[in-house]
Amino acid sequence: MHNNKLSARALAVTATAVVAGLLPVPGAAAAPGSAPLPPVAVVTDEAGTGSGDIFLAPNSATSHYSSGVEILSHDGKRVVWSHKVPAGQEAADFRAQTYQGKRVLTWWQGTGLGGLATGTDVVYNERHQKIAEVKAGNGYTADGHEFLITPHGTALILAYKPATADLTSLGGSAHQKVIDGVAQEIDIRTGQVLFQWSAADHVPYAQSEQPLPPSPNSPWDWFHINAVKLDTDNNLLIDARNTWTAYKVDHRAGKVLWQLGGKASTFKEQTVPGQYLNTAGRIFSWQHDPEPLGRGLYRWFDNESAGAANTGTGAVEELPFSRVVTVRLDEHTHTATLVSSINQPDYLSASSQGNAQLLRGGNTFVGWGSLPYVSEFSPSGKPLFEAQFPTGVNTYRAYRSAW
Repeated sequence: MHNNKLSARALAVTATAVVAGLLPVPGAAAAPGSAPLPPVAVVTDEAGTGSGDIFLAPNSATSHYSSGVEILSHDGKRVVWSHKVPAGQEAADFRAQTYQGKRVLTWWQGTGLGGLATGTDVVYNERHQKIAEVKAGNGYTADGHEFLITPHGTALILAYKPATADLTSLGGSAHQKVIDGVAQEIDIRTGQVLFQWSAADHVPYAQSEQPLPPSPNSPWDWFHINAVKLDTDNNLLIDARNTWTAYKVDHRAGKVLWQLGGKASTFKEQTVPGQYLNTAGRIFSWQHDPEPLGRGLYRWFDNESAGAANTGTGAVEELPFSRVVTVRLDEHTHTATLVSSINQPDYLSASSQGNAQLLRGGNTFVGWGSLPYVSEFSPSGKPLFEAQFPTGVNTYRAYRSAW
């Protein structure tokens, strides 16, 4: 049933794109750098959607399309602005932010998103001119999972670090290659590193849910850091896909104040009536994008699926579909309560990527990660808007914002 629905949607996208003259002739590969950005077909558009424009960073696995960033009109039917990244590169985390009191466009571009990435974060002004670049410091290179500008003119970014670890206590090698996750706060104007946090300094390897690779020479992505956010008290939220855990981190000392999920959760995980935990008895697994909502409420994009060694193939699942979860944390009783969820409309699984943005008025805008969809839902969870990319195209995150 689901596969039939997906096929019908794919046919609808193809028909729409052909009518608009957006698809190349079948079988004809475009010259490097000359291919267009992928078209987007609107599948659902109901009254009540947000009024802001849509921000996407489509990445294509086919030579028919280029990768880059684009702003679409509120209904998804018109390109407001777009920018292709150089051939061989990809873009991620494209959104509108505020820097030095002015609205700016920001994104990461580079290579290797999802692994040992190499790239740069860029800032463009309202005239679409580049006004700043942010690079990781202390010998690291910026990863594309997060580029968040703080009210203090700093940037929160991520990096991946190759290292070697003794994993004999876990039944592994004494010389296992590993990939650690690093979060940095960078002064945008000077490039100075103001804060740095390394997963290996604060989290035991035993907390990983990722199996050891067959060879010590194959890097073990045990943590897979994928987000760093400012919590409402100005401390940090750091998310790790491969430990199934979100960490509350002291913004000055780097100490882990609490952790939710995984093998060493600070909180007892439970639900309100009508909600449910996954098969591991957890609220989320392989998750992305923690968002503090205030008053003890938090939201995650709950993938519930991951490919073997983060490849996207051979996916394992804790639930048979991805969802967005809203959680109430009580630090006094040490309870985490799943209070609401939004399931993927076709009950499909995103084995990587994804985000969920709470809009003014209470709607939720969702980028479904490795699935080729973006959606918007009412406060009650009713689907209001959905758009789809062609096969082989997705966007790491998606946002709706005034521009």
